[in-house]
Amino acid sequence: MRVLDELTADIQAGRYEPGERIPSEAELCERHKVARETARRAVRVLRERGLVVTEWGKGTFVSRPAGRGEREREGD
Repeated sequence: MRVLDELTADIQAGRYEPGERIPSEAELCERHKVARETARRAVRVLRERGLVVTEWGKGTFVSRPAGRGEREREGD
């Protein structure tokens, strides 16, 4: 799936930083000329892989790397 592959590559390359919002489903549809369900499926797979988190009403954001929680920062 082209949308999924491109978003995954962008996240892994650091084009989207942790906490940064990725394009909306509508933006993905327009950019890639795909149906909304295709964009929705790509975002769902990213979420299942733990690469993004979706906040209802706000958008979908790149996940923070594992091991970067508050407890770790407190010990620094």
